[in-house]
Amino acid sequence: MAMLVYGSSMTAGDEVPGAAVTAAEIARFAGVTRAAVSNWRRRRSDFPSPVGGTSASPLYSLAQVQQWLDGQRAGREAREASGEVRLWQALRGAYGEEMVRALAAVGGHLLGGRDELTDQAARKAADELATERSPAELMGGLVARLLESTARAALDGTSTLRLARAVREFAGETSGVVFDPACGIGSLLVAVGGNAVGSRLGQDTHADATRLAWVRVALSSAEAAAPAQVVAGDSLRADAFPDLRADLVVCEPPTAVADWGREHLLVDPRWEAGVPSRGESELAWLQHCYHHTAPGGCAVVALPASVAHRRSGRRIRAELVRRGCVTAVVALPSGLAASHALPLHLWLLSRPSDPGQAARTVRMVDLGANSPDGPWKPQSHQETEVPLIDLLNDEVDLTPSRYVREPEPDYAAEYAALRGDFDARLSRLLALLPELRPRDRVGGLDEGAPVVMSDLLAAGLVSLDGGKLTSVSDQLDPDYVRGFANSAENARRSTSPSGTFRADPRAARLPRMNIERQRRYGDAFRLLGAFERELAELARMGDRAARLARDGLTGGALDPPPTRDSGDAEHQSTTTDGDDAVGREDRTL
Repeated sequence: MAMLVYGSSMTAGDEVPGAAVTAAEIARFAGVTRAAVSNWRRRRSDFPSPVGGTSASPLYSLAQVQQWLDGQRAGREAREASGEVRLWQALRGAYGEEMVRALAAVGGHLLGGRDELTDQAARKAADELATERSPAELMGGLVARLLESTARAALDGTSTLRLARAVREFAGETSGVVFDPACGIGSLLVAVGGNAVGSRLGQDTHADATRLAWVRVALSSAEAAAPAQVVAGDSLRADAFPDLRADLVVCEPPTAVADWGREHLLVDPRWEAGVPSRGESELAWLQHCYHHTAPGGCAVVALPASVAHRRSGRRIRAELVRRGCVTAVVALPSGLAASHALPLHLWLLSRPSDPGQAARTVRMVDLGANSPDGPWKPQSHQETEVPLIDLLNDEVDLTPSRYVREPEPDYAAEYAALRGDFDARLSRLLALLPELRPRDRVGGLDEGAPVVMSDLLAAGLVSLDGGKLTSVSDQLDPDYVRGFANSAENARRSTSPSGTFRADPRAARLPRMNIERQRRYGDAFRLLGAFERELAELARMGDRAARLARDGLTGGALDPPPTRDSGDAEHQSTTTDGDDAVGREDRTL
């Protein structure tokens, strides 16, 4: 029987020229988190530049990335990230799916207070990492991993790091009080305000989340010595800070909550623009945030796009606009919410120190076409100032795209550029399709009994996070594992006789093969993935080119070139006329 031997991840060996990988693939074969790769891209000036893809999903030269990873500095960061993987695995073993409580315990341990981190392996891994990174950086890496894991499903309304960056851009800085009445694990509370914040306060219904939010705020504010207080409870029904007036209020409230306490809060003083209906819980949160905004302060609230135009909320929207409370509405791209793929709007509210300084226009910003990673500074054609009178109609629709008009493209220049890019990508496409040859033996990969994925998971050679298989040791090629795990045979194995598909990667089986064959198969799977991504990008470019050509032709911006000279055209006309005459004569006969 062939010996089962597993090897390290891919090597630079015999690479096909032009092979490209995404940032997520770099993270996988480097054995680090996606956050670590993002840090390399931002902080390392010598990190390879993208060779293709899009701004949202750039592609990098595999050879350049591997050469960079071989350097001493990249190797050091990879080792640090591997320590983070060990800490995460120790926490999963000790806390199971309660990873929010686990991270709160790590934070408490790093703060040196009441130590809830009782697992010895986790304490050791945390202490080792604390010698290499600041406590805030260590906690940031763990939170990024939490937001990518299955444990995120247990957190309602958890703000993504992308949304936190967007809110920070529009919220600005303050030296006063920052408040988040639905803070979750504290992503917005930690991100905004700047280093001069006086204090950070928060509230949330999830007890473990508030504990984690508090330790995150405490760790991030340690140098500035800004006091922090985070309280567990429902901020609408049982406001823990009734007299608070904050300089900056940020919030991503829970959405579509039918029972938010309306019957018990009908005469509450927070409803300055009117009592919201049962179906408008978001407008209740919006007014709650405005109620806690101090004179001269502002609030930035992330709401579903439908809040801007729903008929049931037009009365309250009209009153907010009429009072000059709303200063801006920003349409964000899809992909910033944690629980859905729908776009969000940021509502910017301000409470003027003098009522005579109330806003007379609303700034409408449409960033819906931007990448989910930004940039968040709008260009001139992405924003406009709308007078209040133009908003106070029967609909009171505050959707930015209704007022921001995208400029006409330069059809000729963009179409020519797309044709050139299309030609270049086509020439690269063949290099990404791996060269494959027939096997000497027919009938499958008969090299001994296959390996069941559940055994590899139990042995700690593979981890399963968010439904994604990841090699966590030097004994498995990650692309070999993923390629065979997603095979048609394993898909059939996950399909019941009734035709119902249930994704269960634990039941997948891998063929046994030596390290050299693993690498060869892994390289082929990786190139196939790059080929599929490039093909999808070509399809998107083709759609864009077709739309440009059609709109340019019908709108008068583009003109098809002549296909024949005038002589040929005259000859063709004469020939056609002659043929028609012959046809008429034949029909007469």
